[in-house]
Amino acid sequence: MKTYSFEKLEVWKESIELVKSIYKISSTFPTEEKFGLISQLRRASVSISSNLSEGTSRNTNKDKAHFTTLSFSSAMEVLNQLIISKELNFVSENDYILVRNKIEKITNMLNALRKAQLNR
Repeated sequence: MKTYSFEKLEVWKESIELVKSIYKISSTFPTEEKFGLISQLRRASVSISSNLSEGTSRNTNKDKAHFTTLSFSSAMEVLNQLIISKELNFVSENDYILVRNKIEKITNMLNALRKAQLNR
């Protein structure tokens, strides 16, 4: 089976781990949030890895960097929704800290990747 270039990116692998964490945490949210925070958190977290994978198919480094920026934006969206979830007591302090640390690691990696893409 062929491995695509995005599958080799450490930041893509980390973003998949974040998706799994978000799905696990959001599965404990109140059922009335199914079409609210649960859906938004899950979609935004999946968007991080999706934009990374889409960006690798682009021809120019500028285009690749654009999709890396979109991934970063999605990570910020996840962070915002995570903060709201914590404020609503849907997320424990421990889970909040664990996921926030994952987001920080991913955003640092995305910044480094974007910088490298633009300097090529």
